[in-house]
Amino acid sequence: MFSDLFDYREISGLVAGVDEVGRGPLAGDVVTAAVILDPNNPVAGLGDSKALTEKRREKLFDDIVANCLCFCIARASVKEIDSLNILQATMLAMTRAVDGLAIKPDHVLVDGNRLPKWQYCATAVVKGDARVAAIGAASILAKVTRDREMTNFDDLYPGYGFASHKGYGTKVHLEALGRLGATAIHRQSFKPVRDVALAKEMSAQK
Repeated sequence: MFSDLFDYREISGLVAGVDEVGRGPLAGDVVTAAVILDPNNPVAGLGDSKALTEKRREKLFDDIVANCLCFCIARASVKEIDSLNILQATMLAMTRAVDGLAIKPDHVLVDGNRLPKWQYCATAVVKGDARVAAIGAASILAKVTRDREMTNFDDLYPGYGFASHKGYGTKVHLEALGRLGATAIHRQSFKPVRDVALAKEMSAQK
C-alpha cells in the first residue's frame, strides 16, 4: 500500500510516526497519535486512515496496539484550540503524543509540511499517512479514537448528528447548529460557531 517515494536509508534507530485527526471540524478535540512500530511484528494493511473502511480501521487499531513497540494518543482540548488557534493546538497535541511514548524515538516522522518546535530530530512528510507505515498507524489510532469520542457525544448532545459527521461542518451539522445553538464541545473561534453566537446575541437584543 505504501509507495517508495520516501527514502529511509539515511534514518537509523527507532522511528516514530505522528499524525493528527480533527483539525477541520467545528466541534471536539484535535487528537494525535505517535507510534513506534516493531520491525519484528509488522502490521499488514496500514495506510491513510481516511481511505480505509470503519471496520478495517477498528481491526487495525487493535493490531497496532497489540504489535507496536509503543504508542501514545494525545490531544488538545477545545479550549486550547480556541485560545491558541488550531495550528498551534495541533502542534501542542503532537508534542504531547511524542513526549508520552514509553520509548524515546531516534527520529520522528510527521504527516504534513510542518513540525512542532521541539527537541526531536524530525522530518515532515507530505501525505505521509499514505507513504510511511508508522505515520499510517498513527493516523489510524488517532482517527479511531476521535471517531469513538464523537459517537459518544451523539448521545450526550442529541440532535446534532455527531455520530455521522464527527463534528465536521456538514449541512446537517450547520442546520442543527443554527437551530439548537453551540454546545460545550463546539469551537467558539471557528466562524460558523461564532456566527451562530452572534445571531443569537442580535436576536436577544431585539
